[in-house]
Amino acid sequence: MKKQFKLTPTRLEQMQSELEYLKTVREKEVADLIKEARSFGDLSENSEYDEAKNEQGKLYSRIAEIEEILQNYVLISEEADSTDAVGHASKVRVLDLEENEEDTYTLVGSQEANPAMGLVSDESPFGRALMGKKVGEIAVVEAPEGKFQYKILEIIK
Repeated sequence: MKKQFKLTPTRLEQMQSELEYLKTVREKEVADLIKEARSFGDLSENSEYDEAKNEQGKLYSRIAEIEEILQNYVLISEEADSTDAVGHASKVRVLDLEENEEDTYTLVGSQEANPAMGLVSDESPFGRALMGKKVGEIAVVEAPEGKFQYKILEIIK
């Protein structure tokens, strides 16, 4: 079974737009780079040509990656289902019991994760530990450095 990617409507739209841009504008730009590099002569010693071909490879790789995601996605709501338990799109205020520090995170699909901005993937060890927990419960995160405990302080809609 193929992996399913969880996307919010906003992220779905962003990915569709990126794919359109890559297949139209960027693909033409890269083709022009290759054409120009070919005009410089001997391809065996032409670093511009090599660089343009590398860029083309990266472009086609990204197009294939986005197409794979768009063929196997599950749409999730950008609104938290409830504030009773942590789920997709939940914004959660937690207390790190070891450091005695509070932080707020939002659970998102893996394609939207950005821990520096407080967006945590539901597939990450931290996200999996939070899923289904209620206010007052302790989420235990197992990491290579050991186990970390977080108390759920609030689930914000």
